[in-house]
Amino acid sequence: MRKRTEKLCDFLSGKVLPHHGDSAYAGQREAICKQAPRAKDFTQRKGCRSRALSDEARARNRAKSRGRAKVEHPFLILKRVFGFSKARYWGLDKNANRLFVACGLVNLYMARRVLLRPT
Repeated sequence: MRKRTEKLCDFLSGKVLPHHGDSAYAGQREAICKQAPRAKDFTQRKGCRSRALSDEARARNRAKSRGRAKVEHPFLILKRVFGFSKARYWGLDKNANRLFVACGLVNLYMARRVLLRPT
């Protein structure tokens, strides 16, 4: 319990290591590094015609892309297959219930090949 309390205190005091990688923060590297010197950068590195990416930078980009694909794929299914792009009902409880059901259905949808495999 003590560890959780310490983490909460670190969060409230601003000692937590934030992550930046959104394009909205482009061009603000110095300001971000000043506020959060140990923050991790999750933006992709770009190559160009005259200067190709090194193997190390390419491997880092690939690892970031793999992580994003695993995280964003369920949201694609949630929005496209089950139509959860807009709130449908009035009230937070009804929409929360719909979200919980849709998340369960996303899990079943993603595991459908394994579940329907003949034994």
